[in-house]
Amino acid sequence: MLKIRFDLKPQDLEKKIGRLFELSAAKIRSIEESWTPALGSPVFTVKGRYTSMSWTEWTQGFQFGSAILQFDATEDREFLNIGYSRTLELMAPHVTHFGVHDHGFNNISTYGNLLRLMDEGRVADQKERRLCELALKCSGAVQAFRWTNIEEGGGYIYSFNGPHSLFIDTIRSLRSLAVAHRLGHVVLGEGDRKISLLGRLISHINATARYNIYYGERRDIWDIRGRVAQESIFNTNDGQYRCPSTQQGYSPFTTWTRGHAWGICGFAEQLEFIDSVSDEDLAPHGGRDAIQQVVRRAAEAAADYYIESTPSDGVPYWDTGALGLDKLPGWADRPADPFNPYEPVDSSAAAIAAQGLLRLGKHLKNDRYWQAGLTVCHTLLEEPWLSVNPEHQGLLLHSVYHRPKGWDFTPKGNGVTYGESSMWGDYHVREVSLYLLRIINQRPYLRFWSDSSD
Repeated sequence: MLKIRFDLKPQDLEKKIGRLFELSAAKIRSIEESWTPALGSPVFTVKGRYTSMSWTEWTQGFQFGSAILQFDATEDREFLNIGYSRTLELMAPHVTHFGVHDHGFNNISTYGNLLRLMDEGRVADQKERRLCELALKCSGAVQAFRWTNIEEGGGYIYSFNGPHSLFIDTIRSLRSLAVAHRLGHVVLGEGDRKISLLGRLISHINATARYNIYYGERRDIWDIRGRVAQESIFNTNDGQYRCPSTQQGYSPFTTWTRGHAWGICGFAEQLEFIDSVSDEDLAPHGGRDAIQQVVRRAAEAAADYYIESTPSDGVPYWDTGALGLDKLPGWADRPADPFNPYEPVDSSAAAIAAQGLLRLGKHLKNDRYWQAGLTVCHTLLEEPWLSVNPEHQGLLLHSVYHRPKGWDFTPKGNGVTYGESSMWGDYHVREVSLYLLRIINQRPYLRFWSDSSD
């Protein structure tokens, strides 16, 4: 169980955050100098060097978004120029990528961050504002059209696996629908039928909360409150729910911890977002109280399970039911061991979950969640998790991509990957650090949507 430190304040982490962004600058420069766009988006490191892995193109927004976050934290315009130019040059195909559920990852991290900085007056050249706004409107519309209706009404944005598949991951990609809605975008279907982006966002929240989060209500014999299924499978002929599943976890009945983290962070952000929507806009979709109750229930259940099932330092193993954990007796009561020979840890899950815990704690005024988030950050912002080797292009060490497929680099003679980084892990440790830095410096609260649409 996570051993929460209740004595931590954001200011206690300021020096660590400063060091992180000092290290981060060199990592971004190294990738920019060595990366070849024609080879695809960088995904994870192999022996400390970023490489591509063709599956779906979902990490490029984290690459350029990292440079934008670096500028946000440091005011170094070198990194704004990298993020700005690369976004305008290379991100357009991601705006109209009809084959993925990852629009909130790719396009909010780039176009969204740029638009936010424009609204804050941090980017003086506003000539690309309309381009960013158009990109975000189109991204939200494309994401919303990956739609499957379900039996009891409503539906969900389906994953790249196909119309039968609802991923927990997608709860954080709802940001693309939210931003497009706030920008006043109107989506038209057959016969010019208007489709509400807000309506689809709320329907997806309801489906994810119902089918991907467990509440200890005997849904199956492994129903433990807060456990998360990465994937829910539906019969697309009649919209009936069929079963849990997973692509990257150990089994459908265990919790893949990065998916778990996406759920915590995604639901916490949606709680913040729903607060910003008017009662008038929410009324056709169930009303504020009912919507908030669903989101809060899911967020609290997932957050509680994370705290209860994660090692004492707040960094989880890649799946809470992974078979090799039986060979690590007492693993949940001591700090995670990235060098053990049985099961890998996943620091990227910790970075994502930390932001969710912080946002949830702040929104609910819940000190337990807030301090849990600070505790995880306190762990991640130092060795052995923070990469201090100038030859290593990664920033956050001991991340895992796809354990079942064995895609992660594993040193010879060892059955477990360790010492490597991922583009999403590096992005999210920067993002949660920026989140805290803004609070420390009493700057505007870090949100995913832009004030231009308020």
